[in-house]
Amino acid sequence: MNYRGKQNAGESGSALLAVLWLSAALAAIAFSVAMTVRAETERTSNFADSTRAYYLAAGSIDRAILWILRGPPTYQPPMPYITMDYPGGQAVVEVIPETSKLGINEASVEDLTRLVAAAGADPGQARYIAEGIIDWRTPGAGGAGDQEYLRRNPSFRARHASFEEIEELLLVRGMTPELFYGSYFEGQDGRLIPRGGLKDCLSVWGPTTQFDANTADPVLLMSLGMTPQAAFEAAQVRRIKPFHNVGDFAFGPAAGRLRIGGNVIWTLRATARLKIGQGRLSELSRTVSATVKFLRPEDYNPPYHFLRWYGDAWAPSAARPLDFVPGGALPGILSSGTPR
Repeated sequence: MNYRGKQNAGESGSALLAVLWLSAALAAIAFSVAMTVRAETERTSNFADSTRAYYLAAGSIDRAILWILRGPPTYQPPMPYITMDYPGGQAVVEVIPETSKLGINEASVEDLTRLVAAAGADPGQARYIAEGIIDWRTPGAGGAGDQEYLRRNPSFRARHASFEEIEELLLVRGMTPELFYGSYFEGQDGRLIPRGGLKDCLSVWGPTTQFDANTADPVLLMSLGMTPQAAFEAAQVRRIKPFHNVGDFAFGPAAGRLRIGGNVIWTLRATARLKIGQGRLSELSRTVSATVKFLRPEDYNPPYHFLRWYGDAWAPSAARPLDFVPGGALPGILSSGTPR
C-alpha cells in the first residue's frame, strides 16, 4: 500500500472513531433527556394525583358537616369515623370532638406532667415541660422561663397569657417536635406502631374533667391511668364498633374521667386516597383538617363556623379505617383491658 493509501486508511479510521464517540455522546444525551422527561412526567402525575386527593379530602370535610347536621341515617353519633366512597377514590373522615382533648389553659400541672410522660418524655423532662406550660399561660412578666427564651436565637418573650393556638406549645421550654407531633414505638414483635403527639391530646377548647371515650388519643388514656396495652386495645375496639357507654369497655382507673360524645366544637380530619384500578387505592394520600363550631340552626345560616383549617394535616391511622397497622390487629401489644 502506498503512502496515500495509508493516509486515506488513517483518515477513515479517525472518522469512524469520531462517529462512534459522537454516537455515544448523543446516546448519553438522549438517555439523560429521556430520564429527565420521565422524572418530570412522574412528578407531574404525582402532583396532579396529590391535588385531586386534596380536593377529595377537602370536599369530604364539607360533606361530613352536612351529614352531621342532618343526623341519622347519614351520621349516627357516636360514630368516630365516616367512610365516604366515590367513583374516583375514598375518604375517611375522623370526627373528633374537642372533649377528647385536655384543655391546655386550665389543666393542672399534675395532669400535664402525666400526659407529657405518656407521650414519651422522661419524668424529669415531663415535669419541666408541664411547669413551662403553666409559666407560659400565667399572666405577668418575669416568669421562670423568660431568661431561657431570651437566650435563644432568635430570642422572644413568653406570652404570659392563655394559649390561643396549640402550635404555641412548640415554643415552650423543653418541648420537642417528636413530643408535639408524635413518634413511633416498637411492639413486642418488632413492628413500629405510631404513638400520638401532644397536638392530638391538648386543645385550647378542651375540658379538664371528662373526655370522650371514642376519640381520646391512647396517649391521653394512658395519662389517665390505663396501661399502654389497654389504651391501644380500646382504640382498636372502638374503630370497629364505637362505645355507647363507658361501661362497654374495661377502662379501669380512667373510667371516672371518661364520657361519651362532645359539645359544639369538633375537629374533622379527612384522609383521601384515589382509586387506581379494580377498586384498589393508591398509596398516595392527602389529609386535611378543620376545627368547626356548630351553631344553633335557628340563629345562624349556615349553622357552623370554621375556627381553623389545616390544608396539610397528618393522620397516621386514618387511611386504614380499621387499624393502626395492617393485619387487623396490634400483634404483640394487646394483653389486657379486654372489652366487657
